[in-house]
Amino acid sequence: MRAIIPVAGLGSRMRPHTHTHPKVLLTVAGKPMLEHILDSLIDAGITGVTLVVGYMGDRIEAHVRKRYPDLEWNFVPQEEMLGLGHAISITKEIHKDDKDLLIILGDTILRADFKKLFASNKTAIGVKDVEDPRRFGVVELNEDGTIRKMHEKPEVPPSNLAIVGAYKMNNPALMYAGLDHIIQNDIRTKKEFQLTDALEWMLGQGEQMVPFRIDGWLDCGKPETLFETNRELLGELSESNQREYQERYPDSVIISPVSIGEGTEIVDSVIGPNVVLGRNSKVKRSILEDIIAGDNAQITHIMLRESLIGANAEVEGRGLSLNIGDHSTISIG
Repeated sequence: MRAIIPVAGLGSRMRPHTHTHPKVLLTVAGKPMLEHILDSLIDAGITGVTLVVGYMGDRIEAHVRKRYPDLEWNFVPQEEMLGLGHAISITKEIHKDDKDLLIILGDTILRADFKKLFASNKTAIGVKDVEDPRRFGVVELNEDGTIRKMHEKPEVPPSNLAIVGAYKMNNPALMYAGLDHIIQNDIRTKKEFQLTDALEWMLGQGEQMVPFRIDGWLDCGKPETLFETNRELLGELSESNQREYQERYPDSVIISPVSIGEGTEIVDSVIGPNVVLGRNSKVKRSILEDIIAGDNAQITHIMLRESLIGANAEVEGRGLSLNIGDHSTISIG
């Protein structure tokens, strides 16, 4: 099984960090979000990956080739951001003869039984129950549980089953024909060529599709959801790993879960919960909670919460000295 992962986006919602780093290489729970995706796919049996690249695509290519030398790699540049359907269409010459194919988005970490998904003999669309399906593509089911229709961000959703960015195509040739159809006829939704519209065309050609329920859907597309994803993934780390951190920094308090990179120095601080510190960072006399910091960051004399700190960044606060009488109230910050 081979996979396509579109990673060409600018990551504008993650600025200023994406001014200097591709979004998919931003760290969550101790490693780049793209590595979380690739590791789960490799465990399920993926042998080759095509990345649709754009902004800083050369840096993404260099990273994955070094990190995953045994995978078969293809890199396809997307010159214009014309939607997910367009991104997949430009991979046609590589994958049009594949017997099956996985498409998965590059800024969402999914928790699913991918081996079970790969074993399906039907085209399967990843879905998850959501509270407000109007924000997503939604599937409508037949009585037998197969997919009858798809709707892109409907005002009146026919179900609460949102399409969550995983597509196992059992007939890639027909999918590419559907993409050709919508592009040649300039069929757009919200000014972009949508994969959902090509899938709708496939349904009209008689392709049978089934929903595949996703257990966990972790969004990394904007800061507030990145923190939520970081908390979720850090919670999966082993307890022995967390005990080792406390032993390594005896003069500080480490509140698990945390991820601390090699070579990092921590002095007289409280770290955690939900803190990621990159390699060779320095933290002194600080209190950190819900923090993601890059390599070589320096944080001194400050209390921080829900903050993203880039690589080589320096954050320094100021100490206070108070002489407070009885029944006083002091509010700082």
